[in-house]
Amino acid sequence: MSHVLQYEKRGHIAEFTFNRPEAHNALSPEMLCRFADALLDFEADDALRVAILSGAGLRAFCAGGDLGKTLPLLTGAREPEDDWDRRLLNDPCVMQVSSLCKFTPTKPLIAAVHGICVAAGAELLLATDIRIASQDARFAWPEVQRGLIPFAGSLTRLPSQIPYSKAMELMLTGEAIDAQQALAMGLVNYVTPTDEVLPLARKLAARIAANGPLAVREVKRTAIAAMGRPTQEGFELEAAAYHRIMGTDDAKEGPRAFMERRAPVYLGK
Repeated sequence: MSHVLQYEKRGHIAEFTFNRPEAHNALSPEMLCRFADALLDFEADDALRVAILSGAGLRAFCAGGDLGKTLPLLTGAREPEDDWDRRLLNDPCVMQVSSLCKFTPTKPLIAAVHGICVAAGAELLLATDIRIASQDARFAWPEVQRGLIPFAGSLTRLPSQIPYSKAMELMLTGEAIDAQQALAMGLVNYVTPTDEVLPLARKLAARIAANGPLAVREVKRTAIAAMGRPTQEGFELEAAAYHRIMGTDDAKEGPRAFMERRAPVYLGK
């Protein structure tokens, strides 16, 4: 049976696929619950080193929260109808984890975006570390057009990731931008033909997975923790990360493998 969220493990790489292509991969209560569970498993599994987020089909990465199911449930316009609905309302962990706001994986996340990436889908994009978009990708934060606001991190993340005036224009008008505009403002790393998006994401994931896993996690953890802090505080966080890494077996293996002209074997120790 194919779930609304596909979660696959391929060696050191995890792949999350939003799997409701008939609904532009809009986030249903079941999808949010399954996504939260999968994210927690990804973080806890030491064999996994990096993850890719994508949407099934070619029309959409994610069109946001389901306007017929999820949003009415959250506003109280719809009563819960099944266990997924009830869990979404009663288990605060689901929204905290699935929004990637109060839960931030220490491992890198790569977004592979085809087509539509709007509302909550665009908010999830902002929680990823590397982003590849198809040439037909479209990005928008249209919540104000529905009398709503972004509530999964965009009010904080978007103005810190692109110029403030651009972020405010996007969130206050709700208008969409195309892939080239997103690339120009630094919202995505690459724009490629549609059939090259996932292969490039997998290539980058494999390159990251080949690196020292403890070092990779420490880079992400420290970079996020240092953002917005005074420079000296950032240096102190970096120094603490340095001391944590230099005492590891992996930190000894990397230089040793280089001197012996062989590929390093990192064990995450």
